[in-house]
Amino acid sequence: MNKKDTEVVLTHLEYIKEKVDANYKHLEKLNGRVGKTESAIQKIMGVGTAITFVIASVLGYFIKE
Repeated sequence: MNKKDTEVVLTHLEYIKEKVDANYKHLEKLNGRVGKTESAIQKIMGVGTAITFVIASVLGYFIKE
């Protein structure tokens, strides 16, 4: 392998490293968004569960009588 081939390989490796680093930054940004969205969904599900429990309890009380 001569010097020119080595330079070409190093240039390609540098390009690949730049692209991988850019993808890593983008994935970190997306993971932050996904985490916030999952948190919001869990809150909504918690509220829905509480409302369902209250309604079921009230209906159960009236049906029992």
